[in-house]
Amino acid sequence: MRYNLSEVTAIIRDRRTIYPEQYSTRKIHKEQIELLLNNAIWAPTHGMTQPWKFIVFQENALTELSETLGKIYVTEIPKEKQEDSKLGKLMSRPKMASAVIAIILDREEGTSISEEDDFAAISCAVQNMYLTATAQGIGAFWATPGVIKSESFSEFLGLKKGQRCIGLFYLGYPAIEWPKGQRKPIEYVTEWKQ
Repeated sequence: MRYNLSEVTAIIRDRRTIYPEQYSTRKIHKEQIELLLNNAIWAPTHGMTQPWKFIVFQENALTELSETLGKIYVTEIPKEKQEDSKLGKLMSRPKMASAVIAIILDREEGTSISEEDDFAAISCAVQNMYLTATAQGIGAFWATPGVIKSESFSEFLGLKKGQRCIGLFYLGYPAIEWPKGQRKPIEYVTEWKQ
């Protein structure tokens, strides 16, 4: 075997979503985030499109992100659909995290590769980020609030034509015990044909 399969399996099965409300104040170093992003870009991509871009928010930029998310929510979501709890989470979560990474789908102009294929590739990149965070003992959460789809948020991020934000990836050291998890046995989801 080329790698320790039991360790690889353990990291995959130990990956969890850990929310910003569960983070400590311990800071994540830039080098750890760079490793996470370097592993992200090794995800498989159809036609080698590598359809991703990442914008990392740390320190004071987290407050700016928080305020922008709140402002967009209040100004662009109809009053009758607004919820104080959603607004509170949008604004508090960036300040609870050590870093937030905006995940950008960056499509090549005129590509013959489908958007679904590119989205699948970027989802694989996010899984690599999750696994790298897990291996480092860092909690992670991929959030997809509706406000990230707004033109205002795209402008805030400085996105160009063919780019759109598909999520915010929150990072922080857990202040809780690492959560346990479970899955249905493969017998429930697998059909064998011979």
